[in-house]
Amino acid sequence: MQLSWQWPWATLVGVAVVAAIIILTIAMSRRGRDESDAARVFSLDDDLNTEFASRLFRRWRWLNRAAMALLAAAALLSVTLAARPSTVDSSQERSASRDIVLCLDVSGSTLPYDRQVIDTYRDLVSRFQGERIGMSIFNSTSRTVFPLTDDYDLVSRQLRESSDILKGVESQDDIDKMSDSDYQRISDWLEGTQNRKDTTSLIGDGVVSCAAMLPGFTYGSTGSSNSADASAKRSRAASIVLATDNVVSGTPTYTLEQALDLTSQAGITVDGLFSGPRASEGENTTTRMRQLIEAHDGVFLTQANGSSVDELVRDIDGRRETQERQAHQAAVVDDPKWWTLALSIALGLWLITVWRLKR
Repeated sequence: MQLSWQWPWATLVGVAVVAAIIILTIAMSRRGRDESDAARVFSLDDDLNTEFASRLFRRWRWLNRAAMALLAAAALLSVTLAARPSTVDSSQERSASRDIVLCLDVSGSTLPYDRQVIDTYRDLVSRFQGERIGMSIFNSTSRTVFPLTDDYDLVSRQLRESSDILKGVESQDDIDKMSDSDYQRISDWLEGTQNRKDTTSLIGDGVVSCAAMLPGFTYGSTGSSNSADASAKRSRAASIVLATDNVVSGTPTYTLEQALDLTSQAGITVDGLFSGPRASEGENTTTRMRQLIEAHDGVFLTQANGSSVDELVRDIDGRRETQERQAHQAAVVDDPKWWTLALSIALGLWLITVWRLKR
C-alpha cells in the first residue's frame, strides 16, 4: 500500500509554526543571557564546584535537552498526523455486497443437475460474508423457494431440504423405486411451478421472475427508462445463476432474449449453466443460449471440458467475486496507526524525563 497525505498543507503550516516558536525561544534565551552576563555577580558552576554537584548539574542539563528533543519530536508527529496519512485499501473496501439468485429450471430433464447446483451453494454459503442469496424454481410458472436474504442459517436449511428432496430423482430408476411419501415430498416442493397446461420450461419467464426478486427491477418493455434508472442507482452487484437446458415447450410471455435485455438494463448479470446431458451440449438450443448469455456480458459454462457441475458453479462464483473485488479496490482510508504509536511513545518518554527532572 502506498502512503499518501490527504492534507499535506497542514504539515507545512505546522512546521512553520514550530520553527517560529523555536526561533523565538532561542532569540529570547540569548537576550536573557546577554542581560545576565552584563549584571553577572556569581556563577552557579562556581557555587557548585564539587564533583558530585557538577555531575548532577550535567545530568540535569542532559535530561533538559532530552525533554526538549522529545517535545519537539512529539510536536513534529502531531503535525504529521494533522496532515492525515492515508493509504489505498484494496481489501477492506470489498464488502461482498453481492445479490445472488439461484434460478433453477425444474423440468424433468434438469432436476438431477439442480441438486448438484444446490449442493455446491450449500458449501459456498459457509464462506459468504455480506452476500444476499435467494432461490427461485420454475417450469411453466415460478415459485420462490426463499427470498433474497443474508440469514445463512435459513439459506443452509432450505438448501439442505431441497437437496434431500431431489436426492431421489437422479435417474429414472430412482424415480421408479420411489416410495409414495417421497414422491409426495417432491410434488409438494414442485407445487406452483406447473400451473399452465401443456407447457414446460418457459425459460424467459423464469428469468424475469428471478430478476423480480432483486431490488430495483421492474417489469416492462425492454426500452423502459425505469430499468435504466434502476441500473444507475444500483449499489450492490446483482447476478442470476440460471441452470437450464434451454428446451422450451410452449409459448412464453418473455423469450430468453427479451428477459436478458430486461435484466441487462437493470444492471443484473445472468450467468448460464447448461443443465442437461452432455450429448445435448452441441444442439442449436444450447448454442443459442450461449450466444445470448455471452452477448449480455454473462458467463456460460457446460460440462464439455470435463468439469463437474460443482466446478462450473465454483467457476462462476469465483469470477463474480473477483470482479466485485476489483471494482472496489481504490478506497483511500486514513492510516495513522504507526504515527499514533510513535507519538504515544514520544509523549510517554517526555513525561518520564520531566518527572525525572523534577526529582
